[in-house]
Amino acid sequence: MSTDFKKLLPENAAHFINNSWVSSKSSDPVTNPATGETIAQVAMGSKADADKAVAAAKKAQKKWAAVPQPQRAEYLYEFARQIEKNKKTLATLLTTEQGKPLAESEGEVDTAILMLRFYAGLGWKRTGHVLASNHPHHQAITKESPLGVVAAIIPWNFPLAIFARKTAPALLAGNTIVVKPSENTPLCSLALATLSHAAGIPNGVINVICGEGSKVGDALVKHPDVELVTMTGSTRAGKIIAKNAAEKVIPVSLELGGKAPFIVLADADIEKAAQDAIDARMANCGQVCICNERTYIQREAYEPFMRALKKAAEKIIVGDPLAKKTTMGPKVSAAEKEHVEELLAQTKKEGGNIFWQGKIPDAKKFKGGNWVAPTIVTDLPAHATILKEEAFGPILPVVVFDTIDEVIRLANDCEYGLSSYLYTRDLLSAMQISDALEYGEVYINRYGPEEINGFHAGWKLSGIGGDDGEHGYQLYVKQKTVYLNYQS
Repeated sequence: MSTDFKKLLPENAAHFINNSWVSSKSSDPVTNPATGETIAQVAMGSKADADKAVAAAKKAQKKWAAVPQPQRAEYLYEFARQIEKNKKTLATLLTTEQGKPLAESEGEVDTAILMLRFYAGLGWKRTGHVLASNHPHHQAITKESPLGVVAAIIPWNFPLAIFARKTAPALLAGNTIVVKPSENTPLCSLALATLSHAAGIPNGVINVICGEGSKVGDALVKHPDVELVTMTGSTRAGKIIAKNAAEKVIPVSLELGGKAPFIVLADADIEKAAQDAIDARMANCGQVCICNERTYIQREAYEPFMRALKKAAEKIIVGDPLAKKTTMGPKVSAAEKEHVEELLAQTKKEGGNIFWQGKIPDAKKFKGGNWVAPTIVTDLPAHATILKEEAFGPILPVVVFDTIDEVIRLANDCEYGLSSYLYTRDLLSAMQISDALEYGEVYINRYGPEEINGFHAGWKLSGIGGDDGEHGYQLYVKQKTVYLNYQS
């Protein structure tokens, strides 16, 4: 393991339970996606390990909930300060473990800090209401109560930010949490666990257990003491989680797949739209739930848009993700690389043409990496697989449309409903189309990321529940109504 990471991680990374490192009988390697080299060995948990983590969280929860909310907020502030002090180390770890360019990793660290500070800022917020009663000298009081133990299952594409996204509101509300990171990026979660300890967060409030979703994740979802499951990941896994949670009748929050349409009307700022279309597709090597998955350009603007799109694409620098000039790194794993390559092959088989394709690094040290060239494809038939299935990689399909009614139909003809994009200078078109789009988010003349005070929630197969803002916070509390008679 790199010496840069040693201050945040044990030599052989174990689970973090009750503010202690707990080893497992088995372990798996974590590899650098740029080179294929092993970074560390990480414990692979079992149901018994999951039980230990939940038991620690349950034991700590009542005491944590008894801490006044403003004081819980102070712990979040200190957690944010610890992350900020270690920003460079965390960003380097993230890039080494996940593959995104260092500049993107630094931005993700900033996002994690922002999320913690945002929820800490709610520490003095109202936690209930006094309601009018139909009886004299009576009151009805509603107040928030924590759910208990939260299980958070987080993905590999934004392991630092999503750790904070789940942990901050859970802790502010008085819950304790067990985080199950992706097998591809467990080190980031373990590093944050170390910093939570440095922040003074009490034993058992934050726990991290590593392992396979089918074993550890399943054990957490089914555990009788887990009162909420919040998960960001695939729709396939989300369906399994929802089914298992239903057996216990507990709430779930699921942010699942996306297939965002990127609509450009002829009256848009074409240069900006083209640059944003590339940035919204290629960020994190296309491994973003809200990525531009399919670009729709109105016919009148097709030729100038494609020229601008190629110009923007040619600025992409695929290379060493730790190098400052790099703008795109590798896919996170060999399996993810294979998925994108198969999808591109299928796209060409179905009649799609490669309009532009970039290059991948040819240096010897990168031969074992998971590199995929950024690609723009055109001339796609309506039934093309890449227009229906989530690509989650740097392939940008472009489709021509004629009328607004047509593009709304094309955009909504999808089983996902997370994010969407619209570029136009016309306010009337912007509002009417945004009303018609069947997506939880609509970005007009800008691309992501989402704002922390918004509500990041998908429609259709993109999930239920959601994250961020006060709406996201409400997922972590339950309501109690107290009826008070003070009549003498």
